[in-house]
Amino acid sequence: MVKAVVGANWGDEGKGKITDMLAEKADFVVRFQGGANAGHTIVNKYGKFALHTLPSGIFYDHTTSIIGNGVALDIPVFCKEIQTVVEQGAPMPKILVSNRAQIVMPYHVLFDQYEEERLGKKSFGSTKSGIAPFYSDKYAKIGFQVSELFDDERLLEKVESVVEKKNVLLEHMYHKPLLKVDELMTTLREYRDMIAPYVADVSVVLHQAIKEDKVILLEGQLGTLKDPDHGIYPMVTSSSTLAAYGAIGAGIPPYEIKEVITVCKAYSSAVGAGAFVSEIFGEEADELRRRGGDGGEYGATTGRPRRMGWFDCVASKYGCRMQGTTGVAFTVLDVLGYLDELPVCVGYEIDGEVTTDFPVTTLLEKAKPVYEVLPGWKCDIRGIKKYEELPENCRKYIEFVEEQIGYPITMISNGPGRDDIIYR
Repeated sequence: MVKAVVGANWGDEGKGKITDMLAEKADFVVRFQGGANAGHTIVNKYGKFALHTLPSGIFYDHTTSIIGNGVALDIPVFCKEIQTVVEQGAPMPKILVSNRAQIVMPYHVLFDQYEEERLGKKSFGSTKSGIAPFYSDKYAKIGFQVSELFDDERLLEKVESVVEKKNVLLEHMYHKPLLKVDELMTTLREYRDMIAPYVADVSVVLHQAIKEDKVILLEGQLGTLKDPDHGIYPMVTSSSTLAAYGAIGAGIPPYEIKEVITVCKAYSSAVGAGAFVSEIFGEEADELRRRGGDGGEYGATTGRPRRMGWFDCVASKYGCRMQGTTGVAFTVLDVLGYLDELPVCVGYEIDGEVTTDFPVTTLLEKAKPVYEVLPGWKCDIRGIKKYEELPENCRKYIEFVEEQIGYPITMISNGPGRDDIIYR
């Protein structure tokens, strides 16, 4: 049984908590795309963790965590993260890394920084983790697969060829120090020794797990609106954030994905630039940001204050549709208890016409939000375990959103802890 946990919006919807929770009954948890620019915050009996590369299921001793072939693998970050988790008192996780995963090279991080610097005000708001240069190289066929680290002769040949290309850019476009073949080879040999204990043919492992009817969770990074094909291009990430890509990024057949749990926040937030129709500003945004998430709405990877907004039914309906949602996990609902009333974006006005279908970026940038205002519930809902026990206005808010997006809300998260969850 394969289930995917993915985001409906701009990322930061609370997928880490939902994956961590579902991992309790899973045998494998697989990261299938993205890299160390992810930030999943987990709160459990060992403490609070901000994970970047590791799957959110690493805290269970019965699960095997997998870094799939679709991931941008930053080896030093990955190894450091395992070390940090163990030092904080959690058990050593069982982890396998796909031999087909590609490596974030030291120069990818540099090129990411140099390009953002060069673009200045026109920059993409990158996390500067090397992700865009990594995926550019992957598709230009000059990336390095983990398996290549174990063939020194071939590796040297490829490094020489790539360095030649990169140095032209470094010298003439960025005016930065050049790469040296011998230094890079030394680094890659260190990487090989660091990653060697974890490397496996992951698709074979997962194929066997499917045959044995094991529970496999696919963990996505970011959300629909950051997908390079279906998101707010070009202000997107560089790998597909959709559940469908989980089959490719993990190496399993697409028809094996039986459930798609799409995580939706009870309000909106975004890190990075790009169109955001229901965005709010000033004191209104500051208060929501301060109260939001667990300890405020700041990026788990960057620490940047997130942009805030009201719930966007247009974006969320689209996000759920593109993911192939079977059930919605509605998160951080407890945060909204301070409000007298709750604006909900139910449509976009573009050139005088109102639409409920999410448009392409050029039209999106002209869109103005159309709001419906619902009454607030004005109390703390943390600790409630049964849906019927939620305040009436809180239930009305959930049911209104559910009707607008057209997908069933099956889980409601009303606090940061693993057990702060209501099943419907």
